[in-house]
Amino acid sequence: MIKESIHQQRRTPQVLVENKLSFAGDNAQLSIYDTFEQAKAIDLVSDQLMFCGMVSGKKVMHSNHGAYNCDFFPHESFVMAPNQSVAIDFPTATLNQPTTCLAIEMSDNRIKQVCDGLNVNAPLDNYHQEWHYQESLVHTHHNAQTQALLDRMVTIFTENHQDRDFMIDLAVRELIARLLRHQTRDFIISHSLSQPDHNGLNAAIDYLVSNIKEEMNIDELCKKACMSRTKFYTEFKRHLGSSPAEFLFQARLKYAAQLLKNNNSVTQACYNCGFKDTSHFSRSFKRFYGLSPQQFKIRSQ
Repeated sequence: MIKESIHQQRRTPQVLVENKLSFAGDNAQLSIYDTFEQAKAIDLVSDQLMFCGMVSGKKVMHSNHGAYNCDFFPHESFVMAPNQSVAIDFPTATLNQPTTCLAIEMSDNRIKQVCDGLNVNAPLDNYHQEWHYQESLVHTHHNAQTQALLDRMVTIFTENHQDRDFMIDLAVRELIARLLRHQTRDFIISHSLSQPDHNGLNAAIDYLVSNIKEEMNIDELCKKACMSRTKFYTEFKRHLGSSPAEFLFQARLKYAAQLLKNNNSVTQACYNCGFKDTSHFSRSFKRFYGLSPQQFKIRSQ
């Protein structure tokens, strides 16, 4: 949440479109952007990696070459590579209900340091590559942990703590690690679905995703992966950042979100993605997305 002291500073904006309030650290800067009136095609570019988290309202993001057009809502993140420009529409902003976004800019040097650490502690041996930031637009939902981190970063950047710079550095490293994990997880899943025979982990991931409605069979997964149970859990956690059960749970919720976007009913989404009752599904969905399934469906139409 944005602190009340910051709200005081935002009550008299200098401009009505993308009014900016910034707080600098040694290797990162946090900015709060408020827009108080509807606007179209507002350009945004940064010479550093920029992580944007929506707080309120709605944006429509367009890449300048026309290949990307997407709505952007609260509880979602949008990551821009350095020197990558976008155009933004603000279709719902008003003086009383501004569209608000947090933006955190991070240096290339800090990203490289986090990549180097991950290459030592969690090497991607099965995929013959190193950890690196892929320079592409990333649009994703923030999970509860990422949302909590963003809330904590606002506090750290804006308070006058004696260890402020040290705590900013730790928080920025965590945010970069989460971004890298997200990109690498997507790569591994895509690689597994296209090349399930590449290695044992791919075979297990492909089996999980292909049988998303079924109860997880850990013995079958270990057999597909050609690993002992202990080895399989270790390798899965190291590469995907979660246990197989957590992975399947999140995959079901993401599949449910796609079904809702495609105008399936809440009941259809519930049972088609493997949940056994609508109450448990709705509670799980709201914890993950910050909206009930019905609210998510209405927003997505």
